[in-house]
Amino acid sequence: MDTTSPSELALKLAELRQQHRMLDERIAQLAANAGDELETKRLKKRKLQLKDCIARLESLLIPDEPA
Repeated sequence: MDTTSPSELALKLAELRQQHRMLDERIAQLAANAGDELETKRLKKRKLQLKDCIARLESLLIPDEPA
């Protein structure tokens, strides 16, 4: 059973979104400067993981509708 409050979820969600934006900026920098392809792939993979985690947290914040 999850005991995390909605306010704690919202804070974690904001933190993950900030990390996602920072990764996006770093990936753009690497692309603009013809940076390391391996690092770019790793960053993109981490960005996708964050996106999945953000989606899970967002779904937890949406209340269930009665049947």
